[in-house]
Amino acid sequence: MNTLLDKVDTPNYLKAIRLINIEDGKCDFETGRIPIRQHINANYFFAQTDISLQNSPHTAPRRQYVITLKGKLKFTVSNGQSFIIEPGIILIAADTAGDGHTWEILDGNEWERIYIPLHEDVEDYFIAD
Repeated sequence: MNTLLDKVDTPNYLKAIRLINIEDGKCDFETGRIPIRQHINANYFFAQTDISLQNSPHTAPRRQYVITLKGKLKFTVSNGQSFIIEPGIILIAADTAGDGHTWEILDGNEWERIYIPLHEDVEDYFIAD
């Protein structure tokens, strides 16, 4: 018999992609998910439509969640593989060293997003596929 508590405890997830550092200063990514209703001890700030780093290889300045509100982007990692980020897919930028990644806007010329910086010792709650 299912109770209300069972339904509340049923795990729900958001789709996520995590940028990671690998050997030789390269960047790669992994697909997965993060649980909803997860408290994250972090600060946040908004960054709206700054596209100055488009098509420029760079690393993340710190580990952080990147929540896209508007825009569709293609991210490319140092081995040439790519993935798409759009609203509904959480990006966890954890490639803080090495070659980094590039991105380009696929539709329009805006990317509205929220950054949620993670402290060094804070779990990112990413679950790989």
